[in-house]
Amino acid sequence: MNFVLSAFLITLGLFFGMLLFLEVGRRIGVQRRAQDPDGAVAGTGPVDGAIFALLGLLLAFTFAGAASRFDTRRALIVEETNAIGTAYLRLDVLPASAQPPMRELFRRYVDARLETYRKLPDVEAVMAELNRANQLQGEIWSQAVAAGRMEGAPPTATMLLLPALNQMIDITTTRTMASKTHPPIAIFVMLFGVALASALLAGYDMAGGKSRNWLHMVGFAAVLAMAVYVILDIEFPRLGFIRVDAFDQALVELRKGMN
Repeated sequence: MNFVLSAFLITLGLFFGMLLFLEVGRRIGVQRRAQDPDGAVAGTGPVDGAIFALLGLLLAFTFAGAASRFDTRRALIVEETNAIGTAYLRLDVLPASAQPPMRELFRRYVDARLETYRKLPDVEAVMAELNRANQLQGEIWSQAVAAGRMEGAPPTATMLLLPALNQMIDITTTRTMASKTHPPIAIFVMLFGVALASALLAGYDMAGGKSRNWLHMVGFAAVLAMAVYVILDIEFPRLGFIRVDAFDQALVELRKGMN
C-alpha cells in the first residue's frame, strides 16, 4: 500500500479513535457527576497532568528524533557527493591509460547510486541497484589497485586514491543504515495509547458542560492526529510529502560533470 495512504489511514484512525474516547470519557464523567457531584473530579488534576505531560514528552521525543534523522540523511547525501567527487578527481594521479575505464566505472557507479533511491518504494528494484553499486565498488577498487602498480604510476598514486575510495565506499553503508534507522515500534504504540488515554481523560473533564464542546473535541483530536502524521512523514522522507529528494541534485550535478 502507498505510504501516503497508509499514513493518512493511520492518522485518520487516531483522529476518530480520539473522538470516540472523548465521547466515552464524557459519558463516564456525566454518570460519575450524577452519582457523586463533589467527588467526581476530586484528585483528578494530578493524574490528568501526568498523562498529558507524558503525551507532550512522547510527541517532543518522536518529533525531535525524526527531525534529527531527517537532517542527518540530508547531510549524508552531501557527504557522499563530496566523497565521490574527491575520489573522481584523484583519478588524475593514475597513468593516463588507466583513467578512461576508471572514469566510466565511476559514471556507472553514480548512476546506480542515484537509481537506488529513485526506485523507492520498490524494494526489489532498490536492492538490485544497491547490489549493482556494490559490484561496481569492487571493480573500482580492484582496478585502482592494479593501476597503482602499473609502470609509470607515481608512488603516491595509491596513497592518494585508495583512502578516497575507501571513504566513498564506507558512506554507502552509512546511508543505507541511516535510511533504516527508526524508533522502535513500541514508541509509536505507546504514543497512540497515551493519546487515546488523554482523550478519555479530556472527555471526562468536559462532562461538566450541559452540551458537547465540539470545537475543543474536534480541535484536540485533529491537532494531535496532524502532529502524528507530520512525524511519520518526516520519519520516511522518501515516501511522503516531506522529502530529501532535493538534495539528490548535488549528486545529479556531479554526474553531469563526469560526462
